[in-house]
Order: sequence, then structure tokens, then C-alpha cells
Amino acid sequence: MNLFEKNTGKQALLPPLAERMRPAVIEDFAGHENLTAQGKILQRMLETKNIFSMILWGPPGSGKTTLAKIISKQIDARFFQISAVSSGVKDIRKIIDQSEYNRREGIKTILFIDEIHRFNKAQQDALLHAVENGSLTLIGATTENPSFEVIAPLLSRCRVLKLSALSNENLNDILDAAIRQDIILRQYTIIIDQKAREFLIQSVNGDARKLLNAIEISLQLSKLEKNKPVHVTRDLIREALQQRNFLYDKTGDYHYDVISAFIKSVRGSDPDAAVYWLSLMIENGEDPLFIARRLIILASEDIGNASPLALTVATSGFQAVHAIGLPEAAIVLAQVTTYLASSPKSNASYMALKKAQDAVKSGDLPSVPLHLRNAPTKLMKSLDYSKGYQYPHDNPEGFVEENYFPEGFVSPGFYNPKDHGAEKFIRERLKHLWPGRYPEKKK
Repeated sequence: MNLFEKNTGKQALLPPLAERMRPAVIEDFAGHENLTAQGKILQRMLETKNIFSMILWGPPGSGKTTLAKIISKQIDARFFQISAVSSGVKDIRKIIDQSEYNRREGIKTILFIDEIHRFNKAQQDALLHAVENGSLTLIGATTENPSFEVIAPLLSRCRVLKLSALSNENLNDILDAAIRQDIILRQYTIIIDQKAREFLIQSVNGDARKLLNAIEISLQLSKLEKNKPVHVTRDLIREALQQRNFLYDKTGDYHYDVISAFIKSVRGSDPDAAVYWLSLMIENGEDPLFIARRLIILASEDIGNASPLALTVATSGFQAVHAIGLPEAAIVLAQVTTYLASSPKSNASYMALKKAQDAVKSGDLPSVPLHLRNAPTKLMKSLDYSKGYQYPHDNPEGFVEENYFPEGFVSPGFYNPKDHGAEKFIRERLKHLWPGRYPEKKK
């Protein structure tokens, strides 16, 4: 039985190439020499076997799971692995109970949590005591900034180690090693065209797992014969990358294409299309917090003051998604998505920011007019700080016509509210207060 034959017998298929090529010792681990080289933090830790809890923060395929397994093996620890997507507090408590028994027996325990950023507060709280008293060592893996996604008490008990995407040199070495060393691939004469190799390396964005999956699928699409060379071309690589089970990758082009279609559907006020793309992302394992963050941005950028409540809804949705997690978080995302898609749209506040930023970048650092300066001391008052400032609330409308810009600066009208939604009222008020800036719009 080999990898490319149909499983017609009782013998199980071998694991995927990426799993077969997973290094077992730190010396074979590709990349991240700032952590693993001689004298660096992980190398010293393995030599002394003085393990500490840590959060491995890095992109997909950078080696987080591999590193956790290497650490566990080299310090002779019991290794438990769970995914934050499918595990809960009950699973954590079972492992904690086992770790306490292990400690009494003099056995170290490592709990590896993949995608720890998807754990809600209650799930993370369940880890605190065990991590603090040392009954288990936590290794969490995350693609998101742990400062935002891991609760402060747990984060303070862990060391955050940043992993970067693997370099092209690392990926080339991994590819060559797979062809040369893998139990299946080494049986064949595999020739990868230079253009195919460059295209593959560029397409996987530093992800070793994606690299090995792509070359394995390419070979599955080829006619392999042990005594005949197999040529892996760019077209073959492209076809492998388009396989459905390989297409939706959280760092790949399709991932960005789908989130783009989602955002444009919400911006275009089509709730049906928006929910379709939302469902596609959720069903393919997209991080719900990534979607929720994009909706917060959209609520300000594309809706703004046309429906000021949109930002509140989006922000509340993010908090709800963070608190409950999947699968129920999908219901929250659907509510927020349909609300934002159905809301009146305006990018006026966003465009105002862009225009103002351009104005600031193109000019010198301005002097703040004296009447706008703060005057908390007698010295400042003697220098005419705040002199002549008119307090708006002293007037019936709560408004006085005043120059709030630097001296000599003429407002070009940064903020230009639309004539629909809540911005219609805002525009009418501003036209009343600043008539010169807001002339009647041409119909």
C-alpha cells in the first residue's frame, strides 16, 4: 500500500506528507533561528528541561504545532493537544485532573491548545490555576495578536514567542528534504521545473504545510511510475492549488477574495449576498473574530453617520462573538451583517479623515492659535493663552462662529455629509451653522 493507491485492503493509508515530514528534534526545525539556535531561548530551555508556559504567535504553517511537539518530546512530558474550535471547559478540566496526577508521579504535562484566540474568557479562566501552580505547562498557538485575544491574567503567566512566515530559503530546503527523505517520494524520480518551484514558493506565503500539501496533490494528479521521472510543472502546481479541499486557506488569495466579496456585498446593501459569503467563510473555518473586526471597520468606513447606531451594533457583535464562540457566534454575525447591509451608507466621515490627513502631511507643523490654547496657570494667561475664546454654551444655540483652524488656514470642507439617512439632518444643521462650507448640492 502506498500513498497514491486506493485503500482497498485493511491496511491504513499513511498520514499526509506534511505530517510525515514533521521534524522530531529542534535541530531539524526550519527557520526561527532567533528562538532555536544554539544559545537562544528555546535551545537553552530544552537543554535544561526548565519548561515555561508560552504563547506561540505566528502565521499558519510557521511551525507552531511542530515546535510544541518537539518541546514535549525532548523534555519527556505527557502531551495533550486540543483545538479551541472543538473543545470546551469540560475537556480542559479532564486534562487538568490528569496533569495533577502526573505531577504527583513526577511526570511533566504539556497542554497544547491550537487557535487559543478562539477560547472565550470562561475557557481561558479554567486554565489559570493549573498554569499558575505548575501542574501543567500551557503552549498556546495563535495567528492573532495575543494581546487582544488572550485574557491578561493568562497572558501574564506565559511568555509570548513570535514566529514569522518561513523564508523562501526555508521553504526550498523543506521541499528538497521531502523529495529526498520522505518514505514515499524518495521512491520516485521527481523533477520540479524552476518556474514551477518559484511559483509554488511564491504561492504558499511562507506556509510549510501548504507547500507540502501542494506538492503532494501535484503528485497525486500525476502518473507516477517508479522507473520513470515525473515532471512537476507550473500548470500542475496551479491545478493542485485550486483543489477545493486546499482552496480556502486563511492566508491565501481565495480567503482575501471571499472577504472582499463579503465586504462589497454589505457595502452594496445586498444582505442576501452578504450572508452567502458569510456562510462560506464560516463553513470553511474562518475565524469569526476576523469577520467581526472587518464589520466594525465597515460600520465606520461605509456607513458612518448615515446610521450612527451601526458602529454600536458592530462593536456589540464583536463582543458577543468573543464571548460565546462558534457555532452560536454565526447567529450574531448574521444579525450584524444583515443590519449593516440594510443600513443607509455614507463614507463622508472616512473621506473627511483622508482629506484632513493629506492636508496635514502636505503642510508644516502648525501653530495653535492663542485663543484655542489651554491656560491652566497664571503665566499662560499672562501670555494671552485662551484669550478671546468664546464659550459656545454661553449662546442660545450652543454655537458661536469661531475660527478653530491654524491662522491663515481656510477650510476646504473636509466633511461633506450625504443627503440621506441620519446624515441628512447633520448636513442641514451644518449648512445652518457654516453656510459657506455647505452649498446646495446639484440635483
